[in-house]
Amino acid sequence: MGAGAQQQAKKVLLPPKGGNMNIYVGNLSLGVTDEELQREFMAFGEVVSVTIMNNKHIGSGQSRGYGFVEMPSKSEGHAAITALNGKSLRDRTIDVIRARSLSKNRDKSSYGNERDSWFNSRVRQIGE
Repeated sequence: MGAGAQQQAKKVLLPPKGGNMNIYVGNLSLGVTDEELQREFMAFGEVVSVTIMNNKHIGSGQSRGYGFVEMPSKSEGHAAITALNGKSLRDRTIDVIRARSLSKNRDKSSYGNERDSWFNSRVRQIGE
């Protein structure tokens, strides 16, 4: 198999440009379930996944009051955002916006950089 054929095979495996739309949902009532949130979004189209963030890693498992919904169609995602932002769900007004992707430079944020450089300099001073 030549180099050109290998490159072509790799291109087939890449996801299409644009991909799915990730949506942030904030100010959720602590009792809202993944299924309940999915039903709200399914009125606007297909839902790929729903994840309500919780504190399962520290033992309580309690909801953190926000989550993410993934939809394959950007137009359906925009329709859901427009319709659901500000809607009341279990007596809470929810915030619905397009989720930002994680920045490739997130470790270079001004706060993180200052904290890390301060911490690293203190470790060097103590260890020297």
